[in-house]
Amino acid sequence: MSETAAVPIAVCQFAPTAVREENLERIARMTADAARRGAALVVFPEYSGYFVEPMDTSLAENAEQLDGEFVSTLTALAADHGVVIVAGFAERASDEGRVRNTVVAVRGDGVLATYRKQHLYDAFGQTESDWVEAGDVGEAATFEVAGIRFGLMTCYDLRFPEVARTLMDAGVDAIVVPAEWVRGPLKEHHWTTLLAARAIENTAYVIAADHPAPIGVGHSQIIDPQGVVLAGVGVVEGIAVAPVERSAIDRVRAANPSLRVRRYRVVPR
Repeated sequence: MSETAAVPIAVCQFAPTAVREENLERIARMTADAARRGAALVVFPEYSGYFVEPMDTSLAENAEQLDGEFVSTLTALAADHGVVIVAGFAERASDEGRVRNTVVAVRGDGVLATYRKQHLYDAFGQTESDWVEAGDVGEAATFEVAGIRFGLMTCYDLRFPEVARTLMDAGVDAIVVPAEWVRGPLKEHHWTTLLAARAIENTAYVIAADHPAPIGVGHSQIIDPQGVVLAGVGVVEGIAVAPVERSAIDRVRAANPSLRVRRYRVVPR
C-alpha cells in the first residue's frame, strides 16, 4: 500500500468473557472477516483477552506477559492476514494482586506499540484501581500504517483531553480507543459526544471499539476529523469498516489550523 493511499480500518465490537480460548477464537474469526473486507488495521476492545464483570481476583490470575499467548496469537493472526491488530488485555503488573490494563498494536513481525491505561475508572460507582495498576503518564504510544500515524488511549482516558493532546504532540493523525464503556444513565451520550469532540478538537480521526450490550454501550465507530461518523456498529456484536485518508486530514487541518495556533501545552503531574 502506498503512503498516499487510504488505509481501510475495521472496528470489531464483541463481548470478551472469562474463557480466554473463546476470546481468541472470536478474535480470529473477526480478524479474518475484517481482512476479507479489505481492512489493513483491525481494532478490538479493551480487555479482549479476558474479562469478568464485576472484576475480581481472577483478573490477576489470568493476566499474561507481553510475550504471552494472547499477544503471540495476535501476532500470528496479523501475519496470516497481512494486517495490524490493536487489542486490549490484562498484563501482569509489579503487584501480584493487580494487572496493567494494556493495549498492544501488533504486526506479523511483532509488537509495534504498547499502551498502559493512564486514567483508571474510579467513577460512577466503579473502582478499577482496586484491580489495576495505572500506566505511566506523559509518553505517547504510536505506530504507523501506510504513512498514517496512529496513537493509543483506553476507555476512561477519553474523558481527559490532555491524553489526546499528547498524541497530537507526537504527530498522530488518528486516535485509537479500545474501550469497555460501561452502560448507565447518559453513558451512551457521553461516549458518542466525547468521541466526536476528540476528533473535532484535534482534527484527527477517532477509531473506537467497545463491548456490546448489556455491559457496554456498544456504538463502536470510525469518525473523521470533522466529527462525522463514517461507519459504526449498534449495540450488538459486529464489524464496521471505513477508510482513513491522508487527504481528508490535510484538508481539515488547512481549513482549521487549531493544532498549530493553540497556546497551551500539556504538562504531566
